[in-house]
Amino acid sequence: MNRRDAIKNVALLLGGTLSAPTLMAMSRWEELTLNTEGVLFSLTEAQRKIVAEVAEMIIPKTDTVGAKDVGVPAFIEMMMKDCYAQPEHLSFMEGVTALEQAKFLDMDASKRTETLTKLETDTKEMMKARQVKQTKMGDNDDKEDMKAIPKGLPFWRLMKELTLLGYFTSEAGLKASFEYVPIPTKLEVIKLKPNQKAYAY
Repeated sequence: MNRRDAIKNVALLLGGTLSAPTLMAMSRWEELTLNTEGVLFSLTEAQRKIVAEVAEMIIPKTDTVGAKDVGVPAFIEMMMKDCYAQPEHLSFMEGVTALEQAKFLDMDASKRTETLTKLETDTKEMMKARQVKQTKMGDNDDKEDMKAIPKGLPFWRLMKELTLLGYFTSEAGLKASFEYVPIPTKLEVIKLKPNQKAYAY
């Protein structure tokens, strides 16, 4: 199975929990229609290091490969640049910049965990507000608000989705978590033994 086929099926692998912008980005990549606005998205070297460290905290290296080992940071940058629209670019850059200004790379492990835990909590509240918010523009609205480009999914949601997507569509990441069977036998219900990996075909 090549990576493009894995991208097509990864929503099922992750339980159908990917957001609409991410599913649209996957579709763009699948159809080889790159986002023409992507040239506006660019990370500095410091921001790349932040993305790499955050991805590694989401899926750290243990007795199996971590996010860095399978190239997740480069995958995240490629997907953001080529497949997402400007609202997600704005959200992602806002999040990375905030971590950069907070000197995330200089923090010790416990402080990094505390920072990302707070980011997780804040993002849950933002996602709740996003689901119930309805925007209505009228004559009394502030002109600046009307001109503003709405931000997309919050940075943390994008980071988590793309980290999982990049990891589980890499060969090493898939094999680390699942028992890969390229030519399966008959389809049947089986009982997994303790510590046995689930199968991925």
